[in-house]
Amino acid sequence: MSFYHTTKEKARILFQPGEGLYQRTVRSGFWVFALRITEQLFGIVRLIILARVLIPHDFGLMGIALLTMATLETFTQTGFKEALIQKKEDIRSYLDAGWTVLILRGFILFVVLYLIAPYAAVFFKASEAKLIIQVIGFSVLLQAFTNIGVIYFQKELEFNKEFIYQLAGTLADFIVAVSAVLILQNVWALVFGLLAGNAARCFVSYLIHPYRPHLSRDLGKAKELFGFGKWILGSSMLIFLITQGDDIFVGKLLGVTALGFYQLAYRISNMPATEITQVISQVTFPAYSKLQDDIPKLKEAYLKVLQLTAFLSFPIAGLIFVLAPDFTKIFLGEKWIPMVPAMMVLVWWGVIRAIGGINGSLLQAVGEPDILTKLNVIKLVIIIILIYPFSIKWGIVGTSLAVLLSAIFITPNTFFIVISRVLRIKIRVVLKTVSISFAGTAFMVLLLALFTPDNLSLAEFILAALTGVTCYLLVTYLLDSILKHKIWHNLKNVTSGVLK
Repeated sequence: MSFYHTTKEKARILFQPGEGLYQRTVRSGFWVFALRITEQLFGIVRLIILARVLIPHDFGLMGIALLTMATLETFTQTGFKEALIQKKEDIRSYLDAGWTVLILRGFILFVVLYLIAPYAAVFFKASEAKLIIQVIGFSVLLQAFTNIGVIYFQKELEFNKEFIYQLAGTLADFIVAVSAVLILQNVWALVFGLLAGNAARCFVSYLIHPYRPHLSRDLGKAKELFGFGKWILGSSMLIFLITQGDDIFVGKLLGVTALGFYQLAYRISNMPATEITQVISQVTFPAYSKLQDDIPKLKEAYLKVLQLTAFLSFPIAGLIFVLAPDFTKIFLGEKWIPMVPAMMVLVWWGVIRAIGGINGSLLQAVGEPDILTKLNVIKLVIIIILIYPFSIKWGIVGTSLAVLLSAIFITPNTFFIVISRVLRIKIRVVLKTVSISFAGTAFMVLLLALFTPDNLSLAEFILAALTGVTCYLLVTYLLDSILKHKIWHNLKNVTSGVLK
């Protein structure tokens, strides 16, 4: 049977009456969440081992290399992935053209990275970064040659296969990075881990999906995809400047070691955004795309996603905030203590990203990514105005404050546009949706702040975290029982949707 007919048959099965979009979305969410949990378990162990062996300067050098690569990748973003997922019709005729453009882009980026590496090293005053930048350029090629057919995993909500595909890269990165750091004890462990992860994903992409891409001259299809993707490009450029422009600024103004502190603080504090919102948005974007013409169902789905996001992200942020000093001492070591104040500021930026991030996938799904792009312009302007004076005065804590204030200003405006223009929801409904999770988190943070002693041991840290989570669950359950917000009812439905 041809790939085309196989895909059509799968689409027919996916939409059969016995299993609706909700159940498929829930099951997909389970697989994505399982993937992120698995990745983070490996990631945390990897991070603890590497942070114990390496110094902040090493992380800063790798950060410079990744920033250089990410800058080029972002400013040449095609938006093809999002365009292919958003399209209602069959996308097979677009795949070869899209893959061809991605191959050409990969080769160009590889050459450019090699050539600009010396200048990037001079810009950041870190000569050791030159060779690192040139070597990680191979990861761009590996990503370009990856089988574009894996796009169907997200488009058709087949995240069980996405789980296998992504996990292969995570395992390869973990094994190679940990092995290399024990042998080399320098920054190259991070480099080799990155390359191994991308190589594994490229290899597995052809094992796990039957589509075989070919080079194509039909660039008209690619142009059509870019019609949607140009707004993704604009939004990606702005999001990059907002989320990583501060890294460039810190590396240039405050130095490589400060960048190492800042990037690790950012990574840990933004777990609510990166681990909750990314999981949910991966699933909701294709699901929203299928509901884009049915506003009542889209509204219902949005509120459930908002409620679930708040329920998961608020307590994670609260725990990171109140236990940050002890977590750093116990797991990373005393040498990382200077990053703690920045981590405690950035965690609130992380929770705002987690809640606000669900708006982005909805706006893309309904075909209005330009709104997000325009709002991000305003956010970027605010960061540009604040970041220099704040960083000069307070170092990486000042940088963190500039990033946080920009989010505090712009996120409510994003919500207002989504709930009033797109979904026509009253603001009190949105506040009601997140109120119980907020109250439970506030109680948990207050309890731990008042009764947790300083300088916890490992056992005491685990006990404090478990106590906080238990209190949060009890408070939200009691409030939900009284106020009838149906949080636990919706969670039960999610669980039953996975198990069915």
